[in-house]
Amino acid sequence: MTEHAHSHGHSHSHSHGVAPDADRRWLRSALLLLTAYMAVEVVIGVLAQSLALISDAAHMLTDAVSIVLALVAMRLAARPARGGYTYGLKRAEILSAQANGITLLLLSVWLAYEAVQRLISPPAVTGGLVLVTALSGIVVNLICTWLLSRANRSSLNVEGAYQHILTDLFGFVATALAGLIVLTTGFERADAIASLVVVALMLRAGTGLVRESGRIFMEAAPAGVDPDALGERLVATDEVVEVHDLHIWQITSGQPALSAHILVAPGGDCHKVRRSLQELLSGEYGISHATLQVDHVGEQGSPDDVLTLGPRPDSGSGSGSGSGSEEQAGHCEDSHGPVHRSGPHRR
Repeated sequence: MTEHAHSHGHSHSHSHGVAPDADRRWLRSALLLLTAYMAVEVVIGVLAQSLALISDAAHMLTDAVSIVLALVAMRLAARPARGGYTYGLKRAEILSAQANGITLLLLSVWLAYEAVQRLISPPAVTGGLVLVTALSGIVVNLICTWLLSRANRSSLNVEGAYQHILTDLFGFVATALAGLIVLTTGFERADAIASLVVVALMLRAGTGLVRESGRIFMEAAPAGVDPDALGERLVATDEVVEVHDLHIWQITSGQPALSAHILVAPGGDCHKVRRSLQELLSGEYGISHATLQVDHVGEQGSPDDVLTLGPRPDSGSGSGSGSGSEEQAGHCEDSHGPVHRSGPHRR
C-alpha cells in the first residue's frame, strides 16, 4: 500500500496592528511619570499617616515594576528563535504577565492585613493632605492609563501592566473619597475602608492575570475555542475520515497554534484536504500557525481495520494483527485526546 504523509506549517503572520517600538514608547512614558509621582506620594503618605496613600504608593511601585517587566519581556520576545528555544523567547511576555498577577495578589494580602489592623485601631489621618494627594494621583493615573491604552492590549503582557495602573486609578478614587470623609466628618476608619476597596480590585485583576497566563503555560486552548467543536468541524470536511492527536494551544497571547493528524478516505486528495483545512482554520478560527499530518487510510477501507488506534485488544505487543491495524499502530501508538470520525465510521 502506498502511504501519503504530508506535514505542513503555513507561513505565519503575527502582526498585532501596533508596532512593538510604539508599545515601548508608551510604556516608557508611563514608567517615568509613575516613578516620579510615587516618590512624592510615599513622603506625603508617611506625613499624613494614611495607609490608603501608602497602599496606593506601594501599588504604584508594582505598576512601575510591571512596566519594567513588560519592557524587558518585549525585548526578549523580539529575539529570533535559535538553539533549543524553537519558539524564541516569546513566552517571556507570559512570564511577565504572571509575575504581575502574583505581585498583585501578594500585595493585596499585605494591605488587607494592614487595613484590618487600622479598622480596629485607627490612627489620626490628615484628611486634607490625603484628599489633595489622591486627586493629583487620579490625574497622574488617568494620563498613565491613556498612555498604556495606546499600546497593544491584545498582549497579555501589556494588559498586565494596564490592569495594574487601572486598579491604581480606582484606588486613588477610593482614597480621595476617604480623605474627603475624614476631612468633613472625622471618620478616620474611612482610610482603612478605602484600602480594602483597593485590595478587592487588586485581587480581581491579579486573579485574572494568573488564570490567563496559567492557561497558556498549561497549553490550554485559547479562550473561546472549543477543541471538540473544532475537531467535529474539521472531520465534517469532504474526504476527511478521522481527526485525532488534535492539539490547540497558544505560543503567547494572540498567537494560537494547532497540530492534528488527519486521515483521508482512500483515493482522496491529501494536498487538497490539507489546503482546505488550513484555509478553514485561518478564516474561521484565526489559527494561521497550523501543522497538519495528512495520511490516507488503508486501501481496504474497513473501519475495523483502518480506524483502530494502536494495537488490537488481543495483541500483547505494539503491533496489530492486520495490515490496517499495523498501519494505525505505526503512526499513532499513543494517541492523545478524543478521536473525531466522519459519519460512516463513528463508533
